[in-house]
Amino acid sequence: MRPMLTIAALAATLTAAPAAAEDQFKLLVIAAPSTYHYEYIPVARDSIERLARLHAFAVTWSADGAPFDGDLGPYAAVMFLNTPPETLSEPRRRRFEAYMRGGGNAMVVHRAAIVPAAAWPWYEQMVGRSFVNHPKLQTAAVTKLDPRFPATFALPDRWIWSDEYYVTTNPYRVTIHPVLGVDETSYDPTLIWPGQVGRPMGKDHPEAWYHTYEKGRVFVTLLGHNADMYRNGRYLDHLLGGIWWTATGRGIG
Repeated sequence: MRPMLTIAALAATLTAAPAAAEDQFKLLVIAAPSTYHYEYIPVARDSIERLARLHAFAVTWSADGAPFDGDLGPYAAVMFLNTPPETLSEPRRRRFEAYMRGGGNAMVVHRAAIVPAAAWPWYEQMVGRSFVNHPKLQTAAVTKLDPRFPATFALPDRWIWSDEYYVTTNPYRVTIHPVLGVDETSYDPTLIWPGQVGRPMGKDHPEAWYHTYEKGRVFVTLLGHNADMYRNGRYLDHLLGGIWWTATGRGIG
C-alpha cells in the first residue's frame, strides 16, 4: 500500500494548483481623453486587458502619460490609444524619443495619429503620415493589402466597416508598408462639415501600416473612432495582431 500512497501523494502535489502563465511582454497603453474621444476608454480598457489575460501579456494603463516619468525600458511597446500626443509635456516627449532610439516600439491608434503641424515633428514622422481632415463617419469597404501581416489575419479581403476615414499626406516622405486601405468608391469622401473641403486620396488611401523608425517598430491604424468598436471581435483581432507584431516583431509570414 505504501507505494500507492506515495504515488497518490505525488499526483496530488503536481495537480494541486495550476501553473500561472508567465507574461510574454509588457505593454504600456496611454489613453488620455480628448474632446471627441473619451467614452471609448472604459470599453477599450476592459477589452484590451481581457486580450492580455487570454494571450499572456501584461498591460499598464495610464490616462496622463505619468509612466513616461519613469523607466520605459521594461515595456516591449507603447500604445497611444486615441491620445492627443501634443498633450505630453516636453520632458515626457524627450523620454519617449529616447525610448525609441534605444530600441523601443510604438503603436498608434486613430486620434493618436493626429498632431498639429509643427507641434511635434519627430512624432509626426514616427506616425509616417500627416493628418489633413476626415469626412463624416461612414460605412465603407476596407481592403486587405497585406495578408501576411498579423493585424490582417482575421479580416476578410473586403471588410464592411464604419469609421472616420482620415485623409493624410506624406510631407516627410516616409516609406510605410500599408496593410489595410479603404475603397473610396464605397463611400463619399467629400461628405464633410460646412467650411471644410473633403478631398479624395484616390486608390492609395492607407488605413493601417507599419514601418521602422529610429531603432524600433511602429504600427499605425487609423481605425477606432467609437466606443462600441472596442467590443467588436474583428476589430479587436486587428488590434491584437498589431500589438503582437509591435511588441515582438513576430508573425509576418
